[in-house]
Amino acid sequence: MEPAGPLNVGSVARLCANFGVQELRLVSPRCDPTNSEARRMAVHGIALLEQAKEFSCLLDAVADCHRVVASCGRSDHGDIPLQSPEQALPWLLNSIGSEPVALVFGREDRGLTNNELQLAQRVITLHSSSSYPSLNLSHAVAVVLHELQRCKLQQQLNNEQSASPDPASPRQLDAYLTDAQTLLLEVGFLLEHTAQARMAKVRGLLQRAAVRPQEVALLRGMVRQLRWAIHSRHS
Repeated sequence: MEPAGPLNVGSVARLCANFGVQELRLVSPRCDPTNSEARRMAVHGIALLEQAKEFSCLLDAVADCHRVVASCGRSDHGDIPLQSPEQALPWLLNSIGSEPVALVFGREDRGLTNNELQLAQRVITLHSSSSYPSLNLSHAVAVVLHELQRCKLQQQLNNEQSASPDPASPRQLDAYLTDAQTLLLEVGFLLEHTAQARMAKVRGLLQRAAVRPQEVALLRGMVRQLRWAIHSRHS
């Protein structure tokens, strides 16, 4: 919203490239967004800078956006509820699809007005000091885009974990551990009075690793083959 510093605009274009943002929109910029200073700061974000769309008002800029999150670094924001990035950004990500979503940042000197903040469904504030909450424009963009990327990666991780194969059943794991304990007692690695405690540690390790049924079957096959080899050598 009305950026005044070409260095900031160029830095924001670079950040868009850094974090995979597909489009930069400028509302009534108070500088030339493609001058030499902006281009120097944009580095590999020059294409985004050159293709940035300009609008005369914020409402027009977000008119096609399904969800809008605005940032606020002011303490005099009235009764507008503020959320942390951890609260608002997952909500933004959950809607990303064919329709665009928007992150809105205010002027360098005074941010967004309350009327402008009210155009967004969510307003975020960063975890900055209450004695000086306002950040430089490009710094605020960097923090929010980093948080957005972190939330995206966390969602992907959660999805991968929820879709991961089931671990070995307790019965499968117990059968393997029984075989392993018998072998380790025979070869003297375990002693009767400490076997249970030490095997409990092995159980914990395998449970944390979420070993799969076929992996437990492989381990159990190794134990049985070792027992056969030992017995056949002594027979």
